[in-house]
Amino acid sequence: MTPVVVIAVLLAGAGGALLRYALSRALPVRPGHLPGGILIVNVVGSGVAGALIGLAERAALDGDLRLILVTGFCGGLTTFSTWTVETVELLDGGRWRAAILNVVVTLSLGLAAAAGMYLITR
Repeated sequence: MTPVVVIAVLLAGAGGALLRYALSRALPVRPGHLPGGILIVNVVGSGVAGALIGLAERAALDGDLRLILVTGFCGGLTTFSTWTVETVELLDGGRWRAAILNVVVTLSLGLAAAAGMYLITR
């Protein structure tokens, strides 16, 4: 891995993180609702990563570009840690149904987005 690729991964990750931050500010967690902003970034990031992996599989995407976009951008955009903490906070607040729904919806939509986009692009 060249220094240029390392810097590109860092910059792409920063861009994804900034986009996630902007969306979480635009769609803050409201009482009585699921964490919509985090759900959106995780599902979109999963779909984008699935599409990029599909493109890379058929050699339509260079290995370095795949690393920059999947590891950098999608890695910065998506957030497992925030999702798990928000799920724990729902449980801690006695909202166990919302916590279970958050897990089921996020995993189902994330897997469906990744698999669907992968299958479409490969």
